[in-house]
Amino acid sequence: SGQTALIVAPLFSGAFMIPFLILLVLEGVPLLHLEFAIGQRLRKGSLGVWSTIHPYLAGVGIASMFVSLMISLYYNTIMAWVMWYLFNSFQETLPWSQCPLNYNLTGLVSECEQSSPVDYFWYRETLNTTPDIGENGGLQWWMVLCLVSAWAMLYICIIRGIETTGKAVYVTSTLPYIVLSIFLIRGLTLKGSLSGVVFLFTPDLAELTNPTTWMDAGAQVFYSFSIAFGGLISFSSYNSVHNNCEQDAVIISAVNGFTSVYAATVIYTIIGFRATERFDNCLGGNILTLLNTFDLPEGNVTESNYDQVLHSLNGTYPEVIQGLNLKTCDLNTFLSEGVEGTGLAFIVFTEAITKMPASPVWSVLFFIMLFCLGLSSMFGNIEGVLVPLQDLGVFPKSWPKEATTGETRAGTDWDRTSAQATHRPINFLLTKTPHWYKDGPAYLSFA
Repeated sequence: SGQTALIVAPLFSGAFMIPFLILLVLEGVPLLHLEFAIGQRLRKGSLGVWSTIHPYLAGVGIASMFVSLMISLYYNTIMAWVMWYLFNSFQETLPWSQCPLNYNLTGLVSECEQSSPVDYFWYRETLNTTPDIGENGGLQWWMVLCLVSAWAMLYICIIRGIETTGKAVYVTSTLPYIVLSIFLIRGLTLKGSLSGVVFLFTPDLAELTNPTTWMDAGAQVFYSFSIAFGGLISFSSYNSVHNNCEQDAVIISAVNGFTSVYAATVIYTIIGFRATERFDNCLGGNILTLLNTFDLPEGNVTESNYDQVLHSLNGTYPEVIQGLNLKTCDLNTFLSEGVEGTGLAFIVFTEAITKMPASPVWSVLFFIMLFCLGLSSMFGNIEGVLVPLQDLGVFPKSWPKEATTGETRAGTDWDRTSAQATHRPINFLLTKTPHWYKDGPAYLSFA
């Protein structure tokens, strides 16, 4: 649970990894052990556990339920976007690899030409956001279908509670490791991938003095463990009271830390490849400008002697060089321009995939992996909503599991179908305020 944090949390870097691993030990392990212990000992959901400890603490359980609800709605929106990209991946030419023709079929869409095919497909074809939150753009039928499909898949996996969830998790938890390993092998064969890995494990110590870095790392710990969501307490209530929950907490923490570093390594092989592509294009454009301006023979200026030639020409023709407005091409700058949030999955990775041979195959693999990550995260979140509702007596005890699960899913589905992923103004809001979702669990727990 909580693996979708790799999508919605900030990108790892050398400076980010240090506080993440420190906080994983100092706050992640103790809080994980706490939730395992109280759930296992009292054998109740989050609401029942905190009410048993003290009646005044019932609000903590209710707050956890609402956090799980909000995160579930947001995660399932991401899953709907993933399904939209997955459906569009079954094409010989990926739709985000080139700009579409305009209505007159006389050229390309100008908005796409001014940005990029990847950005255009994400912001216009997928989100189709309105210019501001006050402008009503209506529902998007393709997102309605994707959202309903995502909720339907989730319902099938959790239809009988822990019985079906325990079986589904074998696929949703193991498949991402297989796909990540495939991407790691492929990524290491790409030009510039090692530059990304070196950048990942080279910390910028100055960033450690930035409080935002530590806050982001703490939020990542909460997300990766699903702490304060209530789902862990509910799951641990199914364990035997004699189960060694301390050992479970340590093992899960170690696996979680390894997975985060492993996934970050895979991500930065792709980021290194993308940064190297941009660096080569930048340098190639500057070289072409110098060759044309000074009428130099082709091959006279190369990547290896570019700095030397530029320094020589700048000393001889400083005014001409200044007037060329050459771009500043620095590989580390391109590497540090990491995109966080949904942009990592839907912009950075999709752009890199378009440059790979057999790109539709890699796209299908990537988005199947993301969907599995989303499902596995949703299992815990829905459990964190369903069990407190049962503790509150919202559902009659005579109802079968299929009915209570379906009613919970239908309630959240109705709210989101009419509001979030399918409504253009709400898409504008989601892309502008991702940190509210990211930091919410941390604020709740610290409070």
